[in-house]
Amino acid sequence: MNSTIRAYIAGFLDGDGSIFFQIVRRKDYKRKFQIRTSISFYQKTDNSENLLWFKKILKVGYIRHRKTGISDYTIVEPKEVQRILKLLQPHVRFKKKQVKLGLKILMKLKKVKSNKDFLEACALVDQFKELNYSKKRTVTSEVVKMTLTP
Repeated sequence: MNSTIRAYIAGFLDGDGSIFFQIVRRKDYKRKFQIRTSISFYQKTDNSENLLWFKKILKVGYIRHRKTGISDYTIVEPKEVQRILKLLQPHVRFKKKQVKLGLKILMKLKKVKSNKDFLEACALVDQFKELNYSKKRTVTSEVVKMTLTP
């Protein structure tokens, strides 16, 4: 993928995209929580051919057409989120802090061997609340800590 295409996708992410890192409850997981990663691009469904082009270029993810007239292209696999953030990092302007923090979280997740390591990753995820102006986030590192500590 050439630099111009990477810059275009990064600009689209800056304007009509989102980078999410969330802690979600998962009863089937060892620690009862998962750190969910995602990159999403949004577009009016009438213009969703742009999202199809992104999917063709990036070769991962899925497109969803909502009843609201908005479509989104979303990538959730942590390995792929990391690959794409690294690709776009030099070109992103408005979401530089989210990209940097996201890559830090993904590197930390690769090294999780203990509850302490997982809690440290969760604490980094908490920082996304400020970067993304999230008001509804209820599962935080404190909630995880209370669950993991007897």
